[in-house]
Amino acid sequence: MTTVRLPHNNWRPRDYQMPLWRYLEGGGRHAEALWHRRAGKDEMFLHWGCVAAHQRPATYWHMLPMASQARKAIWEAINPHTGKRRIDEAFPLELRETTRENEMLIKLKVGSTWQVVGSDNFNSLVGSPPAGVVTSEWALANPAARAYLRPILAENNGWQAYITTPRGKNHAYQTYMAALRDPAAFAQKLTVYDTKALSEETIASERQAYIDDYGHDAGDALFRQEYLCDWDAAILGAYYGHEMRAALEQGRIGEIPHDPDLKVHTFWDIGFTDDLVIWFAQIHRGEIRLIDYYSSAGQSPETIAKYVLAKPYNYGDHWLPWDAVPKTFAASGRSAAEQLHALGISPKIVPNLSVQDGIQAARKMFPRVYFDEGNTSQGIECLRQYQREYDPDKRMFRDKPLHNWASHGADAFRMLAVAWREMAEPEKAAPPKFFNDLTAHEVFWPRSPAEPSYERI
Repeated sequence: MTTVRLPHNNWRPRDYQMPLWRYLEGGGRHAEALWHRRAGKDEMFLHWGCVAAHQRPATYWHMLPMASQARKAIWEAINPHTGKRRIDEAFPLELRETTRENEMLIKLKVGSTWQVVGSDNFNSLVGSPPAGVVTSEWALANPAARAYLRPILAENNGWQAYITTPRGKNHAYQTYMAALRDPAAFAQKLTVYDTKALSEETIASERQAYIDDYGHDAGDALFRQEYLCDWDAAILGAYYGHEMRAALEQGRIGEIPHDPDLKVHTFWDIGFTDDLVIWFAQIHRGEIRLIDYYSSAGQSPETIAKYVLAKPYNYGDHWLPWDAVPKTFAASGRSAAEQLHALGISPKIVPNLSVQDGIQAARKMFPRVYFDEGNTSQGIECLRQYQREYDPDKRMFRDKPLHNWASHGADAFRMLAVAWREMAEPEKAAPPKFFNDLTAHEVFWPRSPAEPSYERI
C-alpha cells in the first residue's frame, strides 16, 4: 500500500505564508490575502485544496476571473523549476479516481472533487455546491460570484479565500476592509518588501521592465499595484477613470432616492449568451439619476420581465440595444424586442452607433449623472473597471474595450448615453405669428433676438 503525505512533493508553506496556513488548518472560514505578485498565492492554495478535500469530502473550487484564463494559469500551468504541471504536484495521481481535462475537474478517491472554474460561468456549473472556494485575482473577478456563493457556503459551513493584488479601491478593497473589521476573518497585506521573496536586484529589474513596457508613469503605477499592493495606483486603460473620480469628488455618488413623481426609464444590454444588465434612471432638469441596477445570467425572459414589472416604478421608456431586433434572447427563435413586448415591456431601440462614439457620448453625459451608491454599486464598479485591451506585442492599448465581467454594465451605460441624446428634444422654435395675431406692444416695440427675455419660466 502506497503512503502519500500531504502537502505532497515535500512542499511546505513559506515563512510568510504560515499565518494564513495555520488559520485555515484551524478551521478559519474567511481569508483575504492581498499578497504581491509572485508571492505564491495560487501555489499555496493548490496544496491547501488537496489537504481540505481529504479532511472533508466535498466539492471545492479554485476560481479565476475567466474560465479560459483559469485553464492557462492553473490547470495547464507548468512549474518551471520541475517541468511538472502544478496540479500534478499538488494532487498526486495516486489519490485520484478520475481527471476530466475538458471540465478541469479532479475526482479524488475519498469522494471529493476539486475543479478549476471562472467567475464568468460560476452559476452554470452543475453538481453539488462547493464547501470551499478560492477566488484568485479577486480584484478582477465578477463580484456577483461572491454574492451568489455566500449563502451556499454559509449553509455548508464552508470556507472562502480571496487572493489578489489591487485594482483600485473596488470590490476587493471593500471585502478586504470588511475582513479587517471581522475578528473571525483573516486579512493580510504583504508587499514584496514584507516577504523578501525577491532580491533587491530582481525587484529593481521588475520595476524597470514595467517602465520599459508601459512608460515611466504607467509602468511605475503598475509596479506599485502588483508588488507594493497599492490601492491608489491608477487603473491603466480605464475609459472613465477621470469621470468616476469627478463624480465621487463632486458628491454625485451617494444616496439618490427614487422620486415617485418622475418616470423611470430603463437601459439594457443583452449579451451574446444570456447575460443581461439594466440601468434604471430618472431624468429631471438635465440631471440623470441612476437609482437602480440589475444584472443576471441564466434567467429566462419571463423571469426578467416579471422582476422589472414588479418594481414600484412608473415606467417611461425601455431602451434596448440596436441589435436586440435580430438577436435571439433564448431558444424560442424570437428577438429580444419581440419577447419583451409579448411579456408586457414595449421597448424602444437605441440608434446604432460605434462603440467609440458611444463612449464619447457617455463621457459628455457624465457631468449630469448621479448614482445611488446603495442600489447601483455593482454598476459603479463596472464603470470603474471598464478598460481598453492591452497589446503586449505593440506595447500599447488597443482601441477597443477589454471584454470581461465589467463590459455588460458599461455597455448598458453606453446605451443610456446614446438614448439620452435622442430623448433630449431640441428647443422648438415658436410658431410664426401673422399681423392679425400680434399685439400692439409686439407691433411697435418688437424685441430683438439678442435682447434677453424676462418672461417667467
